[in-house]
Amino acid sequence: MNNLVFDCELLNHVIDGKEITKADASEIFEIAKNEPAELFSTATRLRNTHKQRTATFSKKSFFNLVNLCRDTCDYCTYKSEPNQQKTSMMSKENVRDLAKLAKKYRCTEALFVTGERPEQKYQEAREWLKENGFSSTAEYLAHASEIALSEGLFPHTNAGNLTKSEINDLKRTNVSMGLMLENSSDRLTKENMPHHLAPSKNPRARIQVLENAGDLKMPMTTGLLVGIGETPNEIIDSIFEIKKLHQRYGHIQEVILQNFQPKHDTKMGDFASAEENYFKIIVALTRVIMPQMNIQIPPNLSPNSYQSFLQVGINDWGGISPLTPDYVNPEFSWPKIKYVAENTENAGYELKARFPVYPEFMHMVNSDLHDKMSEIMDEDGWVREAYWK
Repeated sequence: MNNLVFDCELLNHVIDGKEITKADASEIFEIAKNEPAELFSTATRLRNTHKQRTATFSKKSFFNLVNLCRDTCDYCTYKSEPNQQKTSMMSKENVRDLAKLAKKYRCTEALFVTGERPEQKYQEAREWLKENGFSSTAEYLAHASEIALSEGLFPHTNAGNLTKSEINDLKRTNVSMGLMLENSSDRLTKENMPHHLAPSKNPRARIQVLENAGDLKMPMTTGLLVGIGETPNEIIDSIFEIKKLHQRYGHIQEVILQNFQPKHDTKMGDFASAEENYFKIIVALTRVIMPQMNIQIPPNLSPNSYQSFLQVGINDWGGISPLTPDYVNPEFSWPKIKYVAENTENAGYELKARFPVYPEFMHMVNSDLHDKMSEIMDEDGWVREAYWK
């Protein structure tokens, strides 16, 4: 009982606008494992205070530019090897064709995803880039972004550990970018751990990229992968690491919390998926630690219960495509946008479409990109309802 009282006092402090420490967060987590109701209700209250009764999404098309990758993660099926049937190397013509089709579907986001610097490992990638007139994947990303922008889409790139110069080049055409921290623990990079053969997943390297983006005032989406063998304290440390970055630079526009789902043909294929109550506690705790942050879960990874996460503090569903699959998790189809709208409304919230950059981060976007977005933007910075519905 004393612990529960302590928990309630801590949560009341957050509601009053006070910050909690890592030790406080750990205490709340331990209590919430058995008594999560107070944490969940506090997270909902904070979300309603800071985000009102709104849940958002981005209507996107997924450009799987090249899925060769120098890294090997123990849980990933996105990566391909040369000559595998699933290998993607989108030509400039492929990019333009998909952009034109996405525009017809009234998509606003062009999500560009690539493997980590495939040209450093694969001769095939180097030759393919050269044939298309480029020396690096990053250079091709800049050109592909220009194509998408010319067709009326707004690029958001997620291409791993880009350099500061590469981020700066992409800032001309990208309204935001993404890099998942996944976890800030070095332990997960050790032998027999999921990131052992993925040097780009070294947390110091990822944090440096996020810091560089902060220096450049690039709106960034980042987040955590929950259920890959981390400890509760490691995930709490990771949330605070993201909070520290945002406090310093003010550029973290969104935190994605992605629940691990095992893939049978990977090294972690026999792992259990992230347990739902544990995942919900982490989601709610993130809201308590970062009350004003935009917090997202991917609805396709919790297909039977995603709407219930509105009751633990999220305010965003991320990118949902009416056109392309989730190439990172192809076994999980996107829900229909109309069903997401219905489930959101049934939970007491209004669904709104956003651009890849949130309204409160529009000031970081260059004026040319902002002017293009303004053609389909309402007075509050969302995509006009008449456009996306």
